[in-house]
Amino acid sequence: MSLQGIVARRTILRSALAAPFMLPFGINRAKAATVLKLSHQFPGSNGDQGDFRDRMCRRFAAEVNARTKGAVEIQVYPGSSLMKTNAQFSSMRKAALDMSLWPLAYASGEAPETSIGLMPALVSSYEQAALWKHAPVGRRLTELMAAKGLIFVSWVWQSGNAASRDRPLYLPEDAKGLKIRGGSREVDLLMKAAGAATLNLPSNEVYVAMQTGACDATITSSTSMISFHVEELAKHLTSGRGRFYWFMLEPIMMSKAIFDGLPKDQQEAILSVGAEMEPFGLHGAQSDDAEVEKVFAKAGAKVVPLDDGALAKWRTLAQDTVWKEYANRSSTCAELLKLGEAVS
Repeated sequence: MSLQGIVARRTILRSALAAPFMLPFGINRAKAATVLKLSHQFPGSNGDQGDFRDRMCRRFAAEVNARTKGAVEIQVYPGSSLMKTNAQFSSMRKAALDMSLWPLAYASGEAPETSIGLMPALVSSYEQAALWKHAPVGRRLTELMAAKGLIFVSWVWQSGNAASRDRPLYLPEDAKGLKIRGGSREVDLLMKAAGAATLNLPSNEVYVAMQTGACDATITSSTSMISFHVEELAKHLTSGRGRFYWFMLEPIMMSKAIFDGLPKDQQEAILSVGAEMEPFGLHGAQSDDAEVEKVFAKAGAKVVPLDDGALAKWRTLAQDTVWKEYANRSSTCAELLKLGEAVS
């Protein structure tokens, strides 16, 4: 069945399931709401407590519902409860999933260009990250994702931290001999260049990997560190508050086929509310960068923030290895890297 056929079939099924009471002669009392499903891998939240990414999704859903006067209902499914983490990107492209808050670089196997969303040391501060959306690199990335069937709804960036069980992961030479979860293909390549072995895992599988000894260290966002209780297993934290070589783009994305099938006023509501959620996302990420230090210190871990000298060493290693490898993958990757380097 074609993509258009799938979208049409899903629309019919939704209308049937959500159809109001029918008056005689087939006249509807009211028009059925458009129901959209938003899936993500992160833990659920409760009100103002819990993972800010889930809270952001729920605020987004509530505001879109209010803005459209109930015409659009967005159902949020945390913890990969609707579908497995790694299936969400391709499912949106096929219109089998409406929306996701998705770590973009997770899709690098399917779409190599997406690795730019977690290119080591290319983005190293929130100030730099904030410029991407409207810079040439952001506009080009938006075009590329649209060509692959995806729409950026809300841009979210998160700084990383390095948590390790037995010894700190601070400088590149510290990685030698460790088994490290980097969070993307390119970060894994960086760790391999530093002498580490790597594991390809989504962040919600890190705890078990560290618990069993399969993983010595993980690099992930502050929010994931907290939500997945990594402090229970790690004795060292290299904090990314203020600067780090790991900055991940985790946008709310939407299937373009589903988006294109909505009335214009609903499209505008989704995009405008998505943009309005970005300050909430930034505040949540920065708040967790401060909170993760407290959480790890309370658990007895040694917490050390990354300084400019250490960041420079990671950037030099990344430029000499990972950046070159990425640029050689395709002309599009080379173009994106050049545009990204221009944002300083």
